[in-house]
Amino acid sequence: MSERVRISAVVQTYNAEKHLERCLRALAPFDEILVVDMESTDATRDIAARHGARVVVKERGEHRMVEAYRNFAIHEARYDWVLVVDADEIVPRALADYLYAEIGRDPSPRAFLIPIKNYFMGRWMRANYPDYILRFFNRVDAEWPYEIHSRPSHRGPKVHVPASRTDLAFIHLANETVWQTIAKMNNYTDREKSRRSRNYRSVKLVYDPPYRFLKSYVLKGGFRDGWPGFIHAVHDAVYRFVTLAKIQEGREAARPGKDIDRDLAANS
Repeated sequence: MSERVRISAVVQTYNAEKHLERCLRALAPFDEILVVDMESTDATRDIAARHGARVVVKERGEHRMVEAYRNFAIHEARYDWVLVVDADEIVPRALADYLYAEIGRDPSPRAFLIPIKNYFMGRWMRANYPDYILRFFNRVDAEWPYEIHSRPSHRGPKVHVPASRTDLAFIHLANETVWQTIAKMNNYTDREKSRRSRNYRSVKLVYDPPYRFLKSYVLKGGFRDGWPGFIHAVHDAVYRFVTLAKIQEGREAARPGKDIDRDLAANS
């Protein structure tokens, strides 16, 4: 009988005590739980220790994104098959069983895209589903870019966990309020504008945000989620608009002959 393929579940943390207990409890089926902590000042490391996790403390330094430490975390794991989990996510037991069955059947290096259930105002945002995230892979062929909201590049084949199996989807516990989503927007769009600027054309500022609303609310059925679905679709459009507006602002600043420069020169 061939030896069972082993999996490391990797969680990166910074002051993550709010949801960490439930997150780690759900990771019990895996062969290793590794917590890479960025110098938390709350009870994060104590909670991790209570759940038998191996804790590695990584100096936080000037970086504030978990993406800056993803490669360190996945290569710190004991096993080549790695499941990357955020500290506010739950891995259902059905998904753990599914992943072990898949790599037991075919252990060749691959990457798995997993559906995730996102919540807003307590409602599962079906318009955002399946919102596939690439979080399970053989690390031999993986590299994680240093960019906000990035996902790892993987040279091997990619497999989609079936979205129809909603019992296999990650459960995202964030369930943020309107205040929280707006508070994060300025910081996140600042980080995301560098990624979006590569393929940016000014006309996107006109059509992309309305399309984001249309896609979320109408095409993907956000209207079925009541007022939370409508509010979430508007927020999605505004988020895209702010990102693109910041890119356009940078381009305008680089152009010579701005009105304010001419007016100041004429009155100096």
